[in-house]
This record gives sequence, C-alpha cells and structure tokens, in this order.
Amino acid sequence: MEYYVKSVVPMIESNYDNFTTVEKNIADFFIRNRKMVDFSAKSIAERLYVSEASLSRFAKKCGYRGYREFVYQYEKTFVEKQESITGNTRMVLNAYQELLNKTYSLMDEAQTGRIARYLAKAERVFVCGTGSSGFASDEMEMRFMRIGVDIDSVTDRDIMRMQTVFRDERSLIFGISISGEQEAVLYFLRESHRRGAKTILITAQNRVDFDRFCDEVVLIPSLKHLNHGNVISPQFPVLVMLDIIYACYVEQDKYLKETLHDNTLRALEGMDAEL
Repeated sequence: MEYYVKSVVPMIESNYDNFTTVEKNIADFFIRNRKMVDFSAKSIAERLYVSEASLSRFAKKCGYRGYREFVYQYEKTFVEKQESITGNTRMVLNAYQELLNKTYSLMDEAQTGRIARYLAKAERVFVCGTGSSGFASDEMEMRFMRIGVDIDSVTDRDIMRMQTVFRDERSLIFGISISGEQEAVLYFLRESHRRGAKTILITAQNRVDFDRFCDEVVLIPSLKHLNHGNVISPQFPVLVMLDIIYACYVEQDKYLKETLHDNTLRALEGMDAEL
C-alpha cells in the first residue's frame, strides 16, 4: 500500500503567515476541505466570495505559476477523509500518519544531499534551539557525535549570543525554530552567516527574509493545522527531519560511520561493566 502522496497542503501551511486576509480565507478552505467539489476558479471564487485574481495571487504565493496549476496538483492528490475517528489510539496514529504525509510533501532530497555535504566539510557543527526545539537540538548532538561529527548543542540564549563571536567559514550552524520567531536562534544564524559560517534553519514557516542569512531553509510540517495536532509532541516533526538528514549523511561513508557508532556503543558497555 502506498501511504505517501505529494500534497499541496503543507506548502499552503508553511506560507500561511505571508498571506493577506483574503488569501488566508482561501487557504483555510483548501486546508480544511474534506469533500470533492467543483474546484474551478469560477466555482471557488463564488463559494468564498473572492475574485479569480485573488485565487491566482494565492496560488503564486504557494509556488505555482497560477491557480490552474495549483488546483490540478490539489485534485491529483486529494483524498476524501472520513471524520469519524474512534478511539484514542487510532486518533494518535492517524495524526502521526498525517504528519508523515506532510513531511513527505515538503521533502527536498537535493537539499538533504547538500546538507550532508556541508556536514562532511565542516570542522565544527553547532545546533541551537530553545524549549522543545532545545530537546531536538540535544538529540541531534547525541546522534551525530556518535558517528564522528564534532557537534555541540546550544540551548541557552546567552551562550548562543556569545558563541557567534567565534564562528567562521569552518563552522556549520543548525538553528531549530518551529515558529521561525525565536530571536536568539535567528541572531545566532544571522551573526554566524555574517562571519562566513554555513547556516541552516529548520522551521515550519517559509519567510523570504530567511534567505538573507540562511544557506538552507528546511521546511517541516506545522502542527497548527494538523488534525488533532495537540496530541503530537512539538519536537516530533523536527526529529523526523533530523533522521532523514542523518540517514543521508551516514550513507556517504556507511562503513566508517557504522563502525564509529558501534565503537561508541562498546565504550558505553565498557563503562557499565566497570560500574
């Protein structure tokens, strides 16, 4: 069974904060719609009390050439969903499946390959985040350290600001901010980029100004519009993306990295034996 289909909905969600009030009205319809209807420009314009020109502008902000291309892709991947979800277990599993589908739709394998190459070249790697993103930052440090990456997790805002002083072209900086609004994380990226470091932002928000100080903006699904999104741990979409980057990086020199990983396991087992 094929679980994953490329959907336009995650791209709508990642651009949501860039929309005008009218465009948000259009976005809300396509995000929440669960029925196959007449999606022609004339029909949707009448249904939503907007102009066909507004539909065109909305589609272009989502990255399409026009409404026709947008709606073609929307219809192509549209699946009517049953709202009757019974049982907490099924509700949670369906929410995770929806999240994975959205991750697949946002996935850019060429970008992941570039990031893996940045990791291979960098002398020092820093990953920063606060709150739930800080937990993901710590997890990234632990996983990548075990395969030979010289990586540090930074979750304290003051230390983030101080660390920027020492960054240069030998450094690679990952910033994790689901909202795209954590100023300490953005400051770390801006100042590090200004000093020549490679910078990568992992976020659910697609803002044009990020391109000024980020070499890569990695989009993850927003929990805001996810069905039953309140049951999902906020760091989960970040961890899924980090797993994808990890898998791509390991594949570059699989034998060496798996050997390093096994050696760290043996070192930990040796410590347990001593205790």
